[in-house]
Amino acid sequence: MQALQIYAGPQARQHLLEHGLRPRDVALLPGAAGGPKCFALNPLDRFIFGHWLKDSRHTVHLLGASVGAWRMACACMPDPDAALARMARDYIHQRYEHRPGKSPTARHVSEVFSACLAEHFAGHEATLLQHPRYRLHVFTSRGRHALLRREGKLRTPLGYLGAFTANAVSRTAMGGWLERVIFSDPRDPLPLHLKDYRTHQVPLDERNLRLSILASCTVPLWLQAVHDIPGAPAGAYWDGGITDYHLHLDYATMDGGLVLYPHFQNTVIPGWLDKGLRRRHRATERLANVVLLSPNPDWVKTLPNAKLPDRADFKGYGEDIDGRIRDWQRALAESQRLADEFEALVSRPGTVQALPL
Repeated sequence: MQALQIYAGPQARQHLLEHGLRPRDVALLPGAAGGPKCFALNPLDRFIFGHWLKDSRHTVHLLGASVGAWRMACACMPDPDAALARMARDYIHQRYEHRPGKSPTARHVSEVFSACLAEHFAGHEATLLQHPRYRLHVFTSRGRHALLRREGKLRTPLGYLGAFTANAVSRTAMGGWLERVIFSDPRDPLPLHLKDYRTHQVPLDERNLRLSILASCTVPLWLQAVHDIPGAPAGAYWDGGITDYHLHLDYATMDGGLVLYPHFQNTVIPGWLDKGLRRRHRATERLANVVLLSPNPDWVKTLPNAKLPDRADFKGYGEDIDGRIRDWQRALAESQRLADEFEALVSRPGTVQALPL
């Protein structure tokens, strides 16, 4: 049984049949939101950034929402293999103080995670932002409606109820409640159109790098909103996955190159509030040049609990923190197969067969 499956849009499939997959073909890599599901991709990330793309000489854009932003920032470090390995280790071993039977407070989770980001990136901001080839773009969601411009015990859940209702009508309507704010490497603009949803772009710099990643990972009600990020419009910022869960963007407007997308599933869902709207899970013409790498669902069933790790495990394992850590470590170790199979695929010349997205 193959652990890794390859899907591609029509343009990308034709390219794979004619040329295979080479580092020089890749112009952009997205990193989706998804919390602990990212463990399935960690060995694959480490091979792609630490080895396969290491000697490339062309510009590659790295886009990340939520945990995807953390992954892509690690990829921009001087030793991406080590940075990504550390990320997985720290995520797996995270512990939060809480009362028995109670969840940790959002303030405590924010403080612990902010300290973790500081350990990873403090003092390395300039190096990360001056990477010779990679251009980082961090996706966040900013509250626009009066209920979401500042965080509040009552106003935040009411605001997200309004956003949920608006989104059920259309993603455009949700733009009245939340806008997409992208903190982008100012050296090169994003090489695609962003006309699908209300968007604001901010130059990424040393002042706002860690705060933008923190905001991008700020799940509403689980962490505290990040307010008034330097260089950006005032207001409350939350998880980039709310507006762009899987970064279903208009990649087809790029001027050449493929999108290589390591993903934990074979569908690309536009926003976090679209998870229950199956009609929005279909592939579109926007993904024509996307090559998507994802775990085989049959292989996923061989993992602990027959699924990828997810955020529900924090509650599911309860006080058995050691049990959660043990099973997440096993899932991470088993995911080495994805990296091994991708390495075998790209190490031999010739065509690459892909399933249609």
